[in-house]
Amino acid sequence: MTHLASDTTKPNKSLNNVPLILIVLLLVDSLHFVFARLLLPYLPPTTSSFYYMTVATMQIFAYAAVRRQIRWQIFRENARFFLIIGFLIAAATAVSFASVAYIDPGTASLVARMNTIFALGFGLFWLKERLSPGEKMGAVVAIIGVFIISFQPGGAEGHVWLGTVLVLTANFTYALHAAIVKRYGEEIEFLNFFLFRMMTSIFFLLIFAVGRSEMVWPTGWNVWWILLLAGTINVTLSRSLYYIVLRRFQLSIFTILLTLSPVVTILWSLALFGVWPSPQGLLGGTAVILGVILVTISKRNGTVRTE
Repeated sequence: MTHLASDTTKPNKSLNNVPLILIVLLLVDSLHFVFARLLLPYLPPTTSSFYYMTVATMQIFAYAAVRRQIRWQIFRENARFFLIIGFLIAAATAVSFASVAYIDPGTASLVARMNTIFALGFGLFWLKERLSPGEKMGAVVAIIGVFIISFQPGGAEGHVWLGTVLVLTANFTYALHAAIVKRYGEEIEFLNFFLFRMMTSIFFLLIFAVGRSEMVWPTGWNVWWILLLAGTINVTLSRSLYYIVLRRFQLSIFTILLTLSPVVTILWSLALFGVWPSPQGLLGGTAVILGVILVTISKRNGTVRTE
């Protein structure tokens, strides 16, 4: 736990850059489900996941190769770790891309804020942490919000509940990956961690696509442009900023700020697809966000009291 204490001192050095970094992260973090929806008419979700992750992996590999910083020994020493998180990331990405066939990107982004609640659960059952009353209340409010979103009529195909379940499944899988990284991967040098995380992810995505007989070649320059933008913005830039901010700034503040991501996603969705979440979806999403904020504030206050 000593590294957590030291991390809280780092923000002071880069305080002037905090607003810009967080604004850029907020903008790019909001585009995950938007890109998934843009690619849906052209490629099966598993296939589009594989291609856009491959684009990002090639960019990261080229950067590491130019700087001569690729250390294959790191992968050999941590192969099981990378294979596990690669599988989890691949599953989360493919499932989240499939969800937008049943639920609009804005509502999907609201449901996706449940990753904080899942992380709380992993701390409870894995690390034997205790929940404060505020954390319990926040988790209950967020779960109620998910039920409000799930059990509503309408949706493009009338299967909002299925889209919600897929988003929750992807979130649970990604939160599990984050918990494993937090426990076993924080000491691994960042660039090689990121590179091998991506390489193992596309390995499993390729297996998924071939296993489902969905491996097709993208046709048309418009598809390749979307894949290039998605890989560059949604992975290379977004995940780099995500891990950098996660390592530099307090997790509680970081989590609260990212709860604004669905608002930006809703605006993107309205501008690109003319789609707006239903009143019931907005009500449930608001409950999810309020629950996450309550959990985060309670956890932060508990940490301050402990220190």
